[in-house]
Amino acid sequence: MSMEHWNALLVSHVIAALFALAIGPVQILRRRRDRIHRMMGYLWVAAMYYVCFSSFWIVTAGHFTWLHGLSAFTIVTVTLGLYSAIRRNIPSHVGNMVGSYIGIAVAFIFATVVPGRAIPQLLAQDPATAAFVTGLVVLAVAVIFVSLKRGGRSAARQGAGTRTRSHFLRI
Repeated sequence: MSMEHWNALLVSHVIAALFALAIGPVQILRRRRDRIHRMMGYLWVAAMYYVCFSSFWIVTAGHFTWLHGLSAFTIVTVTLGLYSAIRRNIPSHVGNMVGSYIGIAVAFIFATVVPGRAIPQLLAQDPATAAFVTGLVVLAVAVIFVSLKRGGRSAARQGAGTRTRSHFLRI
């Protein structure tokens, strides 16, 4: 596959996967389970769904691979994890979400080390672009995290007596 085979679907799939990979450790390792965790979690779930569903239009020689099976399984586990969080079943939520993250990490490793796939070819032909895009995605996650963190501080400064829309929505 040469560079001209990169299309909008494949590029957006890779960027969403990198985004989910970058958010995962923040979600898993951060001890507080607060508004920031919920908002970052919604972004992570959206990215995971996009990665999984978009994979069904990315086929090799017109055939599905085991990665498509992993995508179908991950759609189920992410959904179960989201449902578990809503139902406050935290052990199930953690298990499904960490398992889903491990699944995308395995898929990422496979996608980057198997010769002939698009990412190893990009890394060989244009490592600067791969590094630049990866850096932008990590920067985007950091900016989102910091802006959510600062948003929490500015809301607290408004005063305890002032109720904001987000207070009532309990996002």
